[in-house]
Amino acid sequence: MKKAILIPDSFKGTLSSSEICLIMRSAILKSYPECDVISIPVADGGEGTVDSFLEALGGERRTVKVTGPYFDERVDGFYGILPDNSAVVEMAAAASLPMVGDRKDPSKTTTYGVGEIIRDALEHGASKIILGLGGSSTNDAACGLASALGVRFLDRDKKAFIPVGGTLKDVFSIDTSAVIPILKDVPIIAMCDINNPFYGKEGAAYVYAPQKGADEKMVKELDEGLESLSRVIKRDLGFDVQSMPGSGAAGGMGGGVRAFFNARLQMGIETVLDTVKFTSLIKGADFIFTGEGRIDGQSLRGKVVIGVAHEAKREGIKTIAIVGDIGDGVESAYSEGVSGIFSINRVALPYKEIKKRAKEDMYLTVDNLMRFLKALGQ
Repeated sequence: MKKAILIPDSFKGTLSSSEICLIMRSAILKSYPECDVISIPVADGGEGTVDSFLEALGGERRTVKVTGPYFDERVDGFYGILPDNSAVVEMAAAASLPMVGDRKDPSKTTTYGVGEIIRDALEHGASKIILGLGGSSTNDAACGLASALGVRFLDRDKKAFIPVGGTLKDVFSIDTSAVIPILKDVPIIAMCDINNPFYGKEGAAYVYAPQKGADEKMVKELDEGLESLSRVIKRDLGFDVQSMPGSGAAGGMGGGVRAFFNARLQMGIETVLDTVKFTSLIKGADFIFTGEGRIDGQSLRGKVVIGVAHEAKREGIKTIAIVGDIGDGVESAYSEGVSGIFSINRVALPYKEIKKRAKEDMYLTVDNLMRFLKALGQ
């Protein structure tokens, strides 16, 4: 084996994608010390997205003081500038759930700081914004972010204000005439791996707000606010946000950035593959090693393993999936381009116990596979 590509997703709660790449690399080089091993840690849009892109492509991490999840604090926000001058922004840098601690309240939290991060990136010449949607504490439909970039939200008295989840219902009109001009020439790509609508029983509030601190009464009020805002968006901006799959991502952030800035929602793995120029990178590779915490029928809907396998199949390169657990319904993965699926769970133990040995089991699984490939003369 002369060239191998490592592009795993994280095993959430167990191993980061960067850790997996390091372990895989070590095991591969033990058997193939001359192998050119290229690591591409995968980001899903949540916490760690910026660092994953920087590790895969190089670039610079920048820090900027911005508004936190509540307006009463300033935090150290950050973003990454890639070699092609794209800016990678994760909303978790200014509006994550861990940042609110025990003050969970999606009726009051804001994405304003995320907008400030984007503004800073634009002022420093970013040519594209890659926005990670994940891990948010908010339900403001990107109204805070939009306010920081010049969108004005007006109440019935034509007074401008910055909406939060609990005041979306007070938005009477939307004025985008003062959006910072440079945004018209800078595309925004939002990484989004869910299909939830803006509002309703499967929407942002009902599905995700409870984990952000909303009780049953608040969930209903948040949902009503999203529905009210969607009507204003449709009237003033001419876009039916409810009809767009993924508009409910990150407390309505998906729909908001599309409506206010014509952002493009794209699967996380597609964004990664496009950004790293995957098709060119894999030329001449013998194998591609990918994986995720669990593979099952759900994984066949555009997740990391299948997204990678599709691209590899076009180039005639074999894809091997190293996973934590194998569920039912994975048989069709083989027709999608996956050559083999291997679980690192070497012994039958409960999750709490087996996660403690995940690093060792990952190494031993890849090492075992390398021994087999070497025996075959690969």
